[in-house]
Amino acid sequence: MNLHRVFPALLLLGACTANRVRERPILVNGDKMQTPDEIAANARVRGDAERAMYAQRRDSVAAAAAASCSGEVCTALTRGEVVLGMNTAQVMAATKTTAEAWSVRYAGRATVMVAVRPSVPPRDVNGELGLVQLEDGKVQSYGYREPQGLRVIASTSDASADGRAKAQAEALVKEGDEFNLVGKRAEALDRYDRALLLDGSNAMLQYKVATLLDLQLRPQEASMRYQRFLQQMKLQTIQAQGDAAAKQAEAIAMAQQRIVILQQKVPSTP
Repeated sequence: MNLHRVFPALLLLGACTANRVRERPILVNGDKMQTPDEIAANARVRGDAERAMYAQRRDSVAAAAAASCSGEVCTALTRGEVVLGMNTAQVMAATKTTAEAWSVRYAGRATVMVAVRPSVPPRDVNGELGLVQLEDGKVQSYGYREPQGLRVIASTSDASADGRAKAQAEALVKEGDEFNLVGKRAEALDRYDRALLLDGSNAMLQYKVATLLDLQLRPQEASMRYQRFLQQMKLQTIQAQGDAAAKQAEAIAMAQQRIVILQQKVPSTP
């Protein structure tokens, strides 16, 4: 026998032989398939067990938070509100979450907490929390996710109703400025009007609204806004000192001039 011919033939035969993979069968003799009702019942049991586990963890976090709180922090916990000075357990208790909901990053004395799932962020009674920053284990700042961006709370005044309104107004003014810069005056005016509802004491915002109304050929309303701006600026107390004051003085002079011109355009009532 010619071995030189036999060996290549055997190798070729081995290469063409199918490899057998022994997989574990899904079902074996005697197994019984679950009915849809049984599958649903088992899923409910697993879901109930998981919810009970997380409820137990939340209860443990709440107990730890309550044991270490005092003063305003304790009061905030009962409201379900995050406040400055809380520790991590208290933040979780206020948001009714556990450690699984947060991604925590440590950097020396600082700790930053953000949502593990941004699509389902933790929230307290005031809204969705974008981030919480702690220093030496105490909350130093936190931010709410809002349509105009992240509203950061870094002081007790920021957390007040007036502080929230002012922050929202500032965000709307910024958005309005961006629209105005690209010539979208209707959108800019909409943002400025909404900002004035939140912060009606902003004199320069009154001036921005007046100039947009002026450009839209709405003399009566523009004139009223210019006058409102001048009233808020309290001309008798203004002294043009520095760049900001000089800009205010320029706006005042322009407002006075436009009032005279616009009042001539307003049709007189019979």
